[in-house]
Amino acid sequence: MSDNIQSIRASFTQMRKEKARHRDIADKLGISEGELIAAHAGADGSETTLRAARLTSAWSDIIESLEPLGEVMALTRNPSCVHEKTGVYRKASHNGHVGLVLGGEIDLRVFYQQWAHGFAVSETTNDGTQRSLQFFDVAGTAIHKIFLRPQSDLTAYEVLTARFRSDDQQAGITVGTAPAAAAEKPDSEIDVAAFREGWASLRDTHEFFGLLRRFALTRTQALRLAAPEFVQKIDAGSATRLLDAASREGVSIMVFVGNPGMIQIHSGPVKKIATMGPWLNVLDPGFNLHLREDHIAGAWVVKKPTVDGVVTSLELFDAHGETIAMFFGERKPGKPELCEWRALIDRLQEESESCAA
Repeated sequence: MSDNIQSIRASFTQMRKEKARHRDIADKLGISEGELIAAHAGADGSETTLRAARLTSAWSDIIESLEPLGEVMALTRNPSCVHEKTGVYRKASHNGHVGLVLGGEIDLRVFYQQWAHGFAVSETTNDGTQRSLQFFDVAGTAIHKIFLRPQSDLTAYEVLTARFRSDDQQAGITVGTAPAAAAEKPDSEIDVAAFREGWASLRDTHEFFGLLRRFALTRTQALRLAAPEFVQKIDAGSATRLLDAASREGVSIMVFVGNPGMIQIHSGPVKKIATMGPWLNVLDPGFNLHLREDHIAGAWVVKKPTVDGVVTSLELFDAHGETIAMFFGERKPGKPELCEWRALIDRLQEESESCAA
């Protein structure tokens, strides 16, 4: 074993005694979280509380084999937001590199071309052994994690991890560089009139991604150039007011949080809203959200025409134009959005306008 691997394991053990989180430990060591986990591949538990088993790269097969585990907790995050949802991985499928999980509580859109490393992880804690499956991109950045709950089927987990266990259990990984975001084209090179016409002609929210590709637009650039009838920039504090109002009025919402390899969705009410320092939190049974309000550089109300009527969202972006989270009223295809949701958004817009006046 290399001195570097030994050093990572020793540092991890010490910092975990001090209650540091995995991601914070990796940051302090100047490595990715994937490298931190991979350093524990092959560990026997005598020298560290963490053990990791490398998995094969049969990503879609792994996700489509999770249902027998029963209830687990799914975690997806980006640098500004963490989305945690408890449920069962039902109705999992894929088409090429794109996967779906449509089992109700667990609602995912998966982009497997971004997945590079996966591990079955077990960690001894004061509360017992915590078992999970953790997946990372080529740079070692976390894409998705699945944590067993007390009611999960441990035997099914052991069968799954044995089935997908890689022959290579050497400690460590070699990380690369994640693909850089495409540079934003100058506004002067965009046919704004044609873009606005395309937006007005949308018939499904999923057509929006094709519209962005057709005009080579970043999402925030599209919002800047869109017709005012479809977008309004509002103040960053709107996310707190939205969640507070949705909780108070019992409005069911959809919360989308993602990264290049995964989008995770909550659909339903939100109840317990709490602000702790810079964190805006939803702390409900079965659904937790942790959002860094101080990372919100732009908040936009966005309206897209569809065959079911206008669909309205609140979309949050960081200083680099990356999406932090998106909020919609709960709806199904073929149904118009909730009037209660639209009224809530209308109030946010009015409040933002009055504050700007």
